[in-house]
Amino acid sequence: MFDSCMRLNSAVITGVWVIAHECGHHAFSDYQWLDDLVGFLLHSFLLVPYFSWKHSHRRHHSNTGSVDRDEVFVPKRRSTVRWYAKYLNNPVGRTLTLSMTLFLGWPLYLLFNVSGRKYERFACHYDPYGPIYNDRERFQILLSDIGIIAAFYGIYNVILVQGIAWTLCVYGMPLATVNAFLVLITYLQHTHPSLPHYDPSEWEWFRGALSTMDRDYGFLNKVFHRITDTHVAHHLFSTMPHYHAVEATKAIKPVLGDYYQFDGTPIYKALWREAKECMYVEPDEHSNDKGVLWYNNKLE
Repeated sequence: MFDSCMRLNSAVITGVWVIAHECGHHAFSDYQWLDDLVGFLLHSFLLVPYFSWKHSHRRHHSNTGSVDRDEVFVPKRRSTVRWYAKYLNNPVGRTLTLSMTLFLGWPLYLLFNVSGRKYERFACHYDPYGPIYNDRERFQILLSDIGIIAAFYGIYNVILVQGIAWTLCVYGMPLATVNAFLVLITYLQHTHPSLPHYDPSEWEWFRGALSTMDRDYGFLNKVFHRITDTHVAHHLFSTMPHYHAVEATKAIKPVLGDYYQFDGTPIYKALWREAKECMYVEPDEHSNDKGVLWYNNKLE
């Protein structure tokens, strides 16, 4: 019973995370200052550096599907697959990899830019002088760090009053589940055998924006404020509030036709399939478009 309640609470908190995400897109209100205030407070409470993520996420939307310039879940090329990948290409290895990705992927991305774009030097979402950001953004990155420090200070005081076990139960475990939901949603939005990626010779913003997948999470679609089953529309109109996303998706489907991507496979099956089949990208050997890259899993 407790586990079920915790998962439900974590799903609701993930919905709160999505509201902060809306703020980062200036899709929450007509006032930028209000969006930033609400987003800053909500994301800091969830240990997310709001402005740091806002700016890197904006670049993700500007470069979606580019193997060189996208900011998150950038797929490996065949030449960069590590030697040990073949030893993990089995049910046990895949389970271990998925578990680490879901529960450690988000903090590792923020701290070390794991699965993110490759930079010439160390990139971190907490570093105001890191290569992810430009000079105009550095003060806001510092503000984000102050928000995280304030949140940790609040957690520390809660531990003093309630104890570490209570704090882990009420805050730590739900937050870890929220992080897992976040990675799961984002991974499945941008990973699918039918989704192409592009090198600089072929990439265009519109092609990249269509390289994303709508999924069906059942009743959680509403809990997650439709970020799951209307993500194509979100990439086309990122400042659109979530409560118009279903209407927009219905409108774009007949316009996009076969270019609209939806997969209704149950999420647990889709996660396993994508982890198995989408190990790296490479050009289709039977196509002349060598700048268009597709997922593959052949390691020999």
